[in-house]
Amino acid sequence: MATLAGAPTRPAHDIAERRFFFIMALVMATVIVAGFSLNLAMGRSTFDVPIIYHVHAGVFFSWVAIYVAQNGLIASNNVALHRRLGIIAFLWVPLMVVLGFAIMITSLRRTGGPFFFDQNEFLISNSLQLVLFATLAFSALRARRYTGWHRRLMFCAMAILTGPGIGRLLPMPLLIPNAWRAVIFIPLIFPIITMVVEKRRTGSIHRAWYWGVGSVIVVQIVSDIIAYSTLGVSLTEQVLAGSPGAERPMEAFLPPGFTM
Repeated sequence: MATLAGAPTRPAHDIAERRFFFIMALVMATVIVAGFSLNLAMGRSTFDVPIIYHVHAGVFFSWVAIYVAQNGLIASNNVALHRRLGIIAFLWVPLMVVLGFAIMITSLRRTGGPFFFDQNEFLISNSLQLVLFATLAFSALRARRYTGWHRRLMFCAMAILTGPGIGRLLPMPLLIPNAWRAVIFIPLIFPIITMVVEKRRTGSIHRAWYWGVGSVIVVQIVSDIIAYSTLGVSLTEQVLAGSPGAERPMEAFLPPGFTM
């Protein structure tokens, strides 16, 4: 009778899954924070930058906090607050995309972008991965009544965002000419780990993982095709035209006198 009168009892596997997703959310957030903190501590970055950098950082890390909080709320079974806080995501996702494009173009025109990335790949792949992030996030929000899809698609969207953090932890100059691909594909370790755990616990892997991980791979392949085509190179040149960023080579390079 007590069970009938109270909230439905959650299956043990669902409780374990909620906790695991919360742990993975914390891990991904830690990687992102660690990457940016290391860069700051080593003097590779500074607060003395145009205001757009600070606005982007505020929105970006707010999203990270929202994602961790949402997983924490589900792990503690506070579904009601999770749903209310989720409304913010509908506004935050497009804001992330707009500021993502803004900071990317600012970086390219102001400094030429990170020297260990090809500018054309940085522009095209960054753009398409931003769109993919939004697509996965909005798909997850639309599928929120279907917990399996909602949880996993949002996880894959978040995994994409760990790229900047991971890139700041790796010796990127040593990864030329595959530095950009490293920050795209290494983050897939997070969904892959979760897929392995899921397989061991339940004996199967949810289809959402294949859509999420597969889309990242496909989008990067398409990005490379476009980036290294005449169209991609021409578009990059147009974005850089008349800016200091146009003075560096389009290909990844090591600055004169550079040391690790």
